[in-house]
Amino acid sequence: MTILVTGGAGFIGSNFVLDWLAESDETLVNLDKLTYAGNLANLAELEGDPRHVFVRGDLGDRDLLDQILATHQPRAVINFAAESHVDRSIHGPEDFIQTNIIGTFRLLESVRHWWAALPAERHRAFRLLHVSTDEVYGSLAPNDGPFTETNPYEPNSPYSASKAAGDHLVRAWYHTYGLPVLTTHCSNNYGPYHFPEKLIPLVIVNALAGKPLPIYGDGQQIRDWLYVKDHCSAIRRVLAAGQLGEVYNVGGWNEKPNIDIVHTVCTLLDELHPRSDSKSYKDQITYVTDRPGHDRRYAIDARKLERDLGWRPAETFETGIRKTVQWYLDHPDWVSNVQSGAYREWVDQNYKQRSV
Repeated sequence: MTILVTGGAGFIGSNFVLDWLAESDETLVNLDKLTYAGNLANLAELEGDPRHVFVRGDLGDRDLLDQILATHQPRAVINFAAESHVDRSIHGPEDFIQTNIIGTFRLLESVRHWWAALPAERHRAFRLLHVSTDEVYGSLAPNDGPFTETNPYEPNSPYSASKAAGDHLVRAWYHTYGLPVLTTHCSNNYGPYHFPEKLIPLVIVNALAGKPLPIYGDGQQIRDWLYVKDHCSAIRRVLAAGQLGEVYNVGGWNEKPNIDIVHTVCTLLDELHPRSDSKSYKDQITYVTDRPGHDRRYAIDARKLERDLGWRPAETFETGIRKTVQWYLDHPDWVSNVQSGAYREWVDQNYKQRSV
């Protein structure tokens, strides 16, 4: 048996690939374009492993998708492939339209035509799981209840709008064509192999380099935080037992303001890797101009996933964030390798426009 994973060299995708092959001998075909956030170094331990078949390619390449499906005959497809950084979507939205909308459409069409011709037993057993985000639901007021699977879509950034469009296509292909799909909406992930432009790895990397720790606005933007390996276990559970056409929210039950996250990371670094001058890394915190259209609060209600499929996260935020900080301290070579010239240019572009 075989599964196909798209975007399997990115942050969440590579964690999923590693966890999957740690628990299963089933062959996994990994399609990734290897953009700035796709990194084969994440999968270095799988080099030479015949269970991991890597294909470099674009989700929007219909001919390549058709070829992969025909050659490998997967029993399931898991779609992680996405442009996912809000700030990058503000500076250049077209890549997000191409990958998150056009790419999703071409994947759906390729799978639909291939799946329609499968023998009856494999036709019934096949699944396509589409990985999405809580950002499609928009922003919550302080006293609003957390997002449920029936919340209306109210995306506020080019990124979340493009993901919302992809979600709608997935839903339509289920209701119109009967394509056996599942959709998950996750909250903010953190953990190993996270590209250091997102909040937690950026704070760790900048702190260790003696650089400012940039906090957007007042730092009171609230997010739910989900350890990436918990997210991977949830996806495996939904793939195994989810009801066709259903949506499942995946959250960590860790709703916290960004500034609290930064303080927690600084406190852990003070303990695990103290500054040479014995001062706290909190001294490096710097408030900068907020992101345009920055959603104030996200919160995930993951009770459906617990009630229907018996899943809950294994990590608390306290255990997950300690593991994450320690991982970055233990892997300085990985951090150094991903901080290429292109990454440094992006950081300069994004933050030079934000006054202190």
